[in-house]
Amino acid sequence: MTHPEWAKTATIYQLNTRQFTPAGTLRAAAEELPRLQQLGVGIIWLMPVHPIGELHRKGELGSPYAIRDYYGVNPEFGTLEDLKDFVRRAHVLGLYVILDWVANHTAWDNVLVSAHPDWYARDYKGDFRPTPWWDWTDIIDLDYRQPELHTYMRDVMCWWVREVDIDGYRCDVAGYVPLDFWEPTRQALDAIKPVFLLAEWEARDLHRSSFDATYAWSWHEAVHRICHGKADVSSLYVYYSWNERAWPTDAMRMTFTDNHDKNAWEGSMYELLGDGLEAAIALSFLGEGIPLIHNGQEAGLDQRLAFFERDPIPWRDHPLNELFQRLIALKRATSVLWNAPWGATMIRVPNTKESDVLSFVRQDGSSKIFAVLNFSARPQVLRFGERLYPGDYRDGMTQAAVTLREGDELTLEPWAWRVFLR
Repeated sequence: MTHPEWAKTATIYQLNTRQFTPAGTLRAAAEELPRLQQLGVGIIWLMPVHPIGELHRKGELGSPYAIRDYYGVNPEFGTLEDLKDFVRRAHVLGLYVILDWVANHTAWDNVLVSAHPDWYARDYKGDFRPTPWWDWTDIIDLDYRQPELHTYMRDVMCWWVREVDIDGYRCDVAGYVPLDFWEPTRQALDAIKPVFLLAEWEARDLHRSSFDATYAWSWHEAVHRICHGKADVSSLYVYYSWNERAWPTDAMRMTFTDNHDKNAWEGSMYELLGDGLEAAIALSFLGEGIPLIHNGQEAGLDQRLAFFERDPIPWRDHPLNELFQRLIALKRATSVLWNAPWGATMIRVPNTKESDVLSFVRQDGSSKIFAVLNFSARPQVLRFGERLYPGDYRDGMTQAAVTLREGDELTLEPWAWRVFLR
């Protein structure tokens, strides 16, 4: 499939309107767009903007994933005109906006419940039901065996692209919705304008002709286990080998060190990745994949944000902001780091501490990087095998000149990482 050209060097930024600013509105979020442009991100993923159901609502404000009206805007966030203005201002700054889309289920009091009750899945008693079985009590499932539902959902997704000029969607639990909906829907959207689709799922077939990007859940799980001493670096070899051999070469895999699900239900980025956080962030940019920044990471967000209530991000100056800026700038300027299919494949460089240290080269006719990441609490003195790495470089972060000769040793402090650029 053909990806939009503007996705080539993009980093995705997840924006939770409810928590992004003290006001929690689209207007307030729009005022922060110049800061996001300066950070360097390319795609803004807005969490669901639709009105939220009241029946069986969780918490005071409810889950944004319990949709009451697919054509509406949540008055908590503002108006349709506010959303259009957000998108216009983003486009002026060279940013693209994708909406979070919830095609699998709705709130119990969605307008479709009374208008089209036959579009909903039922349990053995004939009652509405949520899937999966655990704790999704505020939503009920749609039934994609109904062809009229396909038409409705496709039409409303096209409406947001035409009327609001959004640039695509992040699709919630995309694997719960059949491919025979996604594939013609992608064609219909692309007929309006080139769009970007991100699936919250990890399945190869979604890339056939539907989605540009899928979640790299197993990448995050491997990094999490490594950072907590429950696995060694070889678990990343498994992920990258699987990605290289079993997935299409043009498949973008979204690598992330935080997102709203991880943050709300499992822990902050510090809880999940500990001392390995910065190395994991670096790998999400230097390795294959399209990286994600969850709002607040650049401010060192060290708390779990409430999901069903207002809980504004405590913004502050933090060193991670500069780290993200530098990594994004490096990615945009270095062709081997571009997103698939434009970037280069990772090639493993053997080292003397392979259970703790990941080292690899990415190279093409225009550029080359040599990356070394210590995923351990121990200092490492390293030697490298084969002949891919020697040469004259500059440090990708400091720009200092570096020469690496065959047989040279490289010392890395605990959890430290280096990237050399040519």
